[in-house]
Amino acid sequence: MKIIGRIVVATAVVALAATTMAGCTQRGSGGGSSESPGGGDKEVSVAFVPKLQGIPYFEAMNTGGQAAAKDLGLKWLYQGPTSADAAAQADIVRSYIQQKVDVLFVAPNDPNSMAPVLQQAKDAGIHVATADTDAPDSVRELFVNQASTEGIGQTLTDELMKAMGGKGKYAIVSCGETAENLNSWIAVQKKYTAEKYPDAEIVDIVYAGEDQAKATQMATDLMNAHPDLTGLVGECTSSAPGVAQAVADAGKVGTVFTVGLGTPQAMKPYLEAGSSSASVLWDVEALGYLTAWAGQQLAEGKEIPAKPDVKAAPEASYDSSTKVLLLGPPLVITKDNAGDFSY
Repeated sequence: MKIIGRIVVATAVVALAATTMAGCTQRGSGGGSSESPGGGDKEVSVAFVPKLQGIPYFEAMNTGGQAAAKDLGLKWLYQGPTSADAAAQADIVRSYIQQKVDVLFVAPNDPNSMAPVLQQAKDAGIHVATADTDAPDSVRELFVNQASTEGIGQTLTDELMKAMGGKGKYAIVSCGETAENLNSWIAVQKKYTAEKYPDAEIVDIVYAGEDQAKATQMATDLMNAHPDLTGLVGECTSSAPGVAQAVADAGKVGTVFTVGLGTPQAMKPYLEAGSSSASVLWDVEALGYLTAWAGQQLAEGKEIPAKPDVKAAPEASYDSSTKVLLLGPPLVITKDNAGDFSY
């Protein structure tokens, strides 16, 4: 990325002075040697390790983080595994520890196995936080949450029940079996369905990793195993289009209804064709922006207010008791507004 505030040295004398100044202003753990726009302290480095690199969802978070870096004058680093592999993700986290970044955000594939690695980062003097997916039993200082667990789980259920007429059998195609955020949403869906929709039933929950083709196959298998199935939920941004594709392939549009957590552009053709009724998400770029902003607050030792002033996240709120920075309420994406988003 472009480094802001690079000083061009013209003479050996100036070079020596600049070197001396840099030595005086060095602070904390490193992660880049450029200086901030003010010309004083070292530029803050904020690294984000997603569950998986290369899918539209996390690339949109990266876009938001890059925008924040430009606006705020910080260094944004982004790298994730090429498959949803906890061990590969841990290796990337360790590489950032070696680079001595100032702040390290992770969306852990497996919160339990990631916890000791986050401890290593903290021991190295790095501020540790989570974004998108939490590791609540770790040393993380902050969790940047996209929307409340109850809000997401209940909205997914309500949108599906709206399409299914409030009754019938449905199944969930989730992704990572150990992903804390997905499992917490499913817990809400189970409880909320039983309480609010007594004529509806969740008949099965399966896990496709972060593999859209596998999600499509699993959804097909579920429809074959349960001929009276009338609903499917894709619990993440790869399984949401996967279950919608399965319904289209089976010629069951209007018979089996789907909702999921899919990105707008990925879901747009399915929403328009009717194989998906709605996608429940949030502004993913804003989540990335808020993550970078929060990283700067941690690096500079600033207290986060209950109502942060972040231009890209006007509905953000912070709960100091749980250390959760919430982006805002979930967003329902339909065929009418899917085109409003570029990702």
